Amino acid sequence: MGKLDTKLLRDLQRMWAQSLAIALVIAGGVATLIMAVGSARSLLETRNAYYERYDFADIFAEVRRAPRSVLDEIRRIDGVAVADARISKLAVLDIPGLREPATGRFVSLPDRGEPLLNKLYMKAGRMPEPNRVDEVVVSESFATAHRFEPGSQFAAILNGRKRTLTVVGIALSPEFIYAVGPGDVMPDDRRFGVVWMPERSLAAIYDLEGAFSSLYVKLSAVADERDVMSQIDGKLARYGGTAAFGRKDQTSHAWLDHELDMLRNMSRTLPPIFLLVSAFLVNLTLTRLVALEREQIGLLKALGFSNGAVAAHYAKFVAVIVLAGIVIGSVAGTLLGVFITRMFGDFFRFPFLMFEKTPDLYVIAGVLSLIAALLGAMRALREVVTLPPAIAMKPPAPPMFHHVVPLLGRVDRWLSQRVMMMARNLAHHPLRALFTLLGLSLSTAILIVSLFTRGTMEELIDVTYFMADRQDATLSFPERKSVTALYDVGRLPGVVAAEPYREVPVRIRKGNVERRILLSGRPRDAHLRQIIDVDLRRVELPEGGLAVSALLAEILDVKVGESVEIDLLEGQNRTLSVPVAALVEDYFGIRGMMDNASLSRLMREAPSINSVNISVDEKDLDDLYARVKELPSVSGMALQRASLENFRTNVALLITTMAGIYTLLAAIIAFGVVYNNARISLSERARELASLRVLGFTSGEVLRILLLELGLLAVLAQPPGWAMGYGLAWIMRTELAGEIMRVRLVVDPSTYALASGIVLLSALLSALVVGRRVYKLDLVAVLKSRD
Repeated sequence: MGKLDTKLLRDLQRMWAQSLAIALVIAGGVATLIMAVGSARSLLETRNAYYERYDFADIFAEVRRAPRSVLDEIRRIDGVAVADARISKLAVLDIPGLREPATGRFVSLPDRGEPLLNKLYMKAGRMPEPNRVDEVVVSESFATAHRFEPGSQFAAILNGRKRTLTVVGIALSPEFIYAVGPGDVMPDDRRFGVVWMPERSLAAIYDLEGAFSSLYVKLSAVADERDVMSQIDGKLARYGGTAAFGRKDQTSHAWLDHELDMLRNMSRTLPPIFLLVSAFLVNLTLTRLVALEREQIGLLKALGFSNGAVAAHYAKFVAVIVLAGIVIGSVAGTLLGVFITRMFGDFFRFPFLMFEKTPDLYVIAGVLSLIAALLGAMRALREVVTLPPAIAMKPPAPPMFHHVVPLLGRVDRWLSQRVMMMARNLAHHPLRALFTLLGLSLSTAILIVSLFTRGTMEELIDVTYFMADRQDATLSFPERKSVTALYDVGRLPGVVAAEPYREVPVRIRKGNVERRILLSGRPRDAHLRQIIDVDLRRVELPEGGLAVSALLAEILDVKVGESVEIDLLEGQNRTLSVPVAALVEDYFGIRGMMDNASLSRLMREAPSINSVNISVDEKDLDDLYARVKELPSVSGMALQRASLENFRTNVALLITTMAGIYTLLAAIIAFGVVYNNARISLSERARELASLRVLGFTSGEVLRILLLELGLLAVLAQPPGWAMGYGLAWIMRTELAGEIMRVRLVVDPSTYALASGIVLLSALLSALVVGRRVYKLDLVAVLKSRD
């Protein structure tokens, strides 16, 4: 081992606490990168494997009733590899022990063999017998919520008749990874489930022998999806088809894709911030270390060590710290990645999980950390190389002193001696104070960007569930009905108010950009399901005009007053031009809205509805639930209260859990920054502080002088930290926004207070650690110097 390597070990031993603090900052960056990218890759690989093994379809289409002969025609379309047809219907369920009515999505199974597409993964039991009309398989999440097992029974209203069904199997399907009932935006495992029945039984119940209502298509590798969908639409149009759509518009796949995008975007946003802080910290530490060891550097050069050898010594110092950070971060990132993968895997109920520990991810994390650290060390290494031995071995020139605030006169009359000493020190070393201030500000900023999701989730809940969608429940119908059905609903027990609602699938387009959305019709003065504009004010729908989501307007690049093209995908398939009259603030999906009279004219039909929003007197809820369970015309009942509970339990929990992990890592980084600044400040001022001790100052007085400066800088760093944190939160919010879900940027005062509190607490803990060293100062050793 060479002499410089021996010195390296001694330096690391002497500065182990500072080195560990820097290593933890680097570990935070490595851990976030491995955790976010690793979990996103793992979930993506799991999803792709699940889709491939169980033949998830590429194209989906709904039709009122199409003969089986059409399926043969579709199979002959160029680009279609596999085509499968099913019967799919919604029905109200009466579950033993469940107060509210539940909803089931009934899907047919072939009488022989397994489905060609969207195959089932059996978790328990068996497939139903084709000749048994009462045997069904249910989705695992629904079975778990009700503790169903093979042999359990429940009732369902199928085509107007109540039937008792027996569970013989429990399964998963790639088609229903994210299963949502009618009128809901969140999965409700207690109140919505998928039920698979033999095709013979379901066809007989709904009078669909020799016909189908749902189509699934798998494309060949060279197929043109748009062209295939266009041909499918042409063949299904006369049978009441509502236009085929691809995976990106399939609810389950779209939500899963959104969650994976969220993880990927987090991996692109937070790790660079953490690595930037680590580079800054390395720069700060090594620059000050070189300044403190300038005489040793000069002596090493005088003894014959080359510039390269001395620079390599300090580069090794950085490399060892980086290596320690990479090892700690890799272990922590792997463990956190496994935890996140399992958490999302449990939420989506994948039948298996594949955590990808690909070497390239660890190599990338390590290389990025090393590059960030070396970039941070460049200035210090350059000083090492350019510092001549003769100059380095001389004591630094005494600093030039001057009045700190000459325009204010003798402020020392009103300030204590300790405060004046602190003020002079800050004024005489402005660059050092600025870097310390920047480090503390960055600490506050990364905490804000990790904590801000709490406020945004509460804002989303407030706007969605208390300002816009204020109904207590939504009753859905299997087919559109005359508006007179509204009055029938109004006579149900406990219904205080009822408002009609109509949804039509459309394609909305401007130029070459188009999206498939639901165009809803509602009363212009709707009170239960209100329209909220981008300023969170209630909007009355304009007569004849179209209101669209603000995000949809941004995607289409359309402004209020401009027109868009709309392809109607239900009824008379027509294309027409409609002006945009208002922009709407909503956080789930992208939508279009019109008043119901205008929508009826657009559709060239009599006023009709396919759901009703209701307000209910709570004391009559039991009577209402019992009545809905007996209604043959209702296919589902969505409860706003249950939707809010599910949002808090599921999506908000996932997001806040991720934010909690990032907050923990950010707190570690914040402590590392504050502690290093305190230790370096002590090292730089050790001689000055020891001199004060010799002059009669007590250890406590000396410590207060040191910590007063650190405290002042910590407090002054908070406002710029808040500003930087807000900017980083804006970047994060922009990266996480998607067509499925998005949030407003809301940073509560409590978020600023908590972030600052953590930084100030870190400063306090650092002060306690540094205080022990002040009390143990060796006055003789510190005051020794070369003259």
